[in-house]
Amino acid sequence: MDQAVRLPSAQGIFIDNQWRPSASGASLPMIAPAEGVAFAAIAAGNDHDIDTAVTAARRAFDGGAWSRLTATERGRLLSKLARLIEDHADELTLLEARDTGKPMSQARADAIAVARYFEYYGGAADKLHGDTIPFIEGHFVTTLWEPKGVTAHIIPWNYPGQIFGRSVAAALAVGNACVIKPAEEACLVPLRLGELSAEAGFPDGAINIVPGLGETAGAALARHRDVDFISFTGSREVGTLIQSAAARNHIGCTLELGGKSPQVVFADANMDAALASVVAAIVQNAGQTCSAGARVLIERKIWDRFVADLALRFGKVVAGTPEMDLQLGPVISAGQKQRIETMLHAAEGAGCLRVARGHIADGVPKGGFFVPPALYAQVDPASALAQEEVFGPILTAIPFEDEAEAIRLANATDYGLVAGVWSGDGNRALRVSRKIRAGQVFINSYGAGGGIELPFGGMKKSGHGREKGFAALYDMAVMKTMVFKHG
Repeated sequence: MDQAVRLPSAQGIFIDNQWRPSASGASLPMIAPAEGVAFAAIAAGNDHDIDTAVTAARRAFDGGAWSRLTATERGRLLSKLARLIEDHADELTLLEARDTGKPMSQARADAIAVARYFEYYGGAADKLHGDTIPFIEGHFVTTLWEPKGVTAHIIPWNYPGQIFGRSVAAALAVGNACVIKPAEEACLVPLRLGELSAEAGFPDGAINIVPGLGETAGAALARHRDVDFISFTGSREVGTLIQSAAARNHIGCTLELGGKSPQVVFADANMDAALASVVAAIVQNAGQTCSAGARVLIERKIWDRFVADLALRFGKVVAGTPEMDLQLGPVISAGQKQRIETMLHAAEGAGCLRVARGHIADGVPKGGFFVPPALYAQVDPASALAQEEVFGPILTAIPFEDEAEAIRLANATDYGLVAGVWSGDGNRALRVSRKIRAGQVFINSYGAGGGIELPFGGMKKSGHGREKGFAALYDMAVMKTMVFKHG
C-alpha cells in the first residue's frame, strides 16, 4: 500500500493503559494478505501476560476507578470514544485494509461501524432497567442488572474492528472490565482502539489487550479462573474448546460459530434485486463472513434463467488489492487459500460443476492470497461444499420444487445463523421465514451493513447468545433479585 500506516506500539500488549513487552519476548509477524509479506511484528502474549491482564481487569472491577463510575458516566466515556474513532477513521481504515487485505471502502465501512457500536452502547449504558415484582404483603421486590465482572473477548481476524466494537462496547456499557485477545492474523485495529480508549479517559484496567497465538494466549484466557464470562467468535472446533473451558469454571459464554446461510429465491421475486444481493453477500470480505450467503436455493421454474444471469454477474467480479477498491480482496492467509483450493478440488472431483468464475486484477502482487470468486451448480445438498463453511468467495446453487422443499433445504445444514427469502408474495415470505431455523432472516434483502441495532446470533451449531442491539446487554449482565421486608 502506498499510504503510510501508523502502527500501534510494537510492544503490542496493552494493560492498565500502558504498553508493555511480552513476558517471553516472543513476537508475531504481521503479514499483509495482498502481498504475502510481513510488514511489522507485534508482541505475542502467553499465560503470564494473560494473567497480568486479568489481574488488572479484576482490580478495575473490584474497587478501581472504573467500578466507581455511574452508568451515565460510563456511557459518556463510550460516546467520547465513538467520536475519537470517527476522528481517526482514515487511520483505522488503513490499518484494517493492511491487516486484512479488504478493499478500502469496506475497511472504511468497518471503521465507521466501530464508532457506531460505541455510540449506540454509550446511549444504552444507563437504560438497562430492572423491574418490581408483586409479592406477598409486607414485602417489596425489585430486580437489578449488574455487570458479570471480568469478561474475556476472543476476536477473529475477518472483522477485527467491528467485532471488537460489538463485543467490548456492550460489556463496557454494563460495567464489566474487559480482556481482549485479538486474532494473531489481524490485531492492529484492536490495539489502536486500546490507545484511543486511554485517550478518551477510560480508567486503568477497564480495557486490556493481549495479542498472541490462540493455543497459548487464547487458551490461557479461556481457562483463567478469574474470568467471569467469555465472548468468542470463530470456528465450531475452537468454540467447543471455549465452551468446555467455560464449563470447567462454571461461567457462561456467548459463541458465534459461523454459518452456511441460504438465500431462498422464489419465481415471483424481484430478479434484479435478488441477483445483486446474492452476489454481494458472498463476495463481501472475500466470503470471509460468518453470515455470508453461501447457498442460493432457486425455484426450479426460474433455475435456468437465474443461474445464467448469476453466472454473467460472477464472471464480472474482480479481486484486487485494497487500494484498487474492487469488490473483494485476498483471503487472510496462505493457509486459508490452500484450504479453499483443497475443498474446491475435492468438490469438482465429486461432480460439482463450476459454472462461473471471477477474475483477479492485473498487477496484484504475485505473493498475495487471492482466490477468484466462483459459482457452483449441480451441487448435492448433502455434499461437503453445500454443508461446510468454506469461508471464501464460493457460492453453491441448488434448485427446489416447492415451498416445502425450500424450507427443508434451507434447514438442511448444522448451521443456523442468517437466511434470506426473496418473494413477491408477502404471505409466503413470512411463512417461510418463520420456519427457517436461523437467528436472523431477511425478507427481500440480505444483511444490514453493520446492523448494530439488530440482535445477532445463531441457532443449532452456529452458537448461542446474542450480540448487537439492546439484547447484547443482557448477555453481559446478571440479574439480581432484592427482597425487602417492611412493616
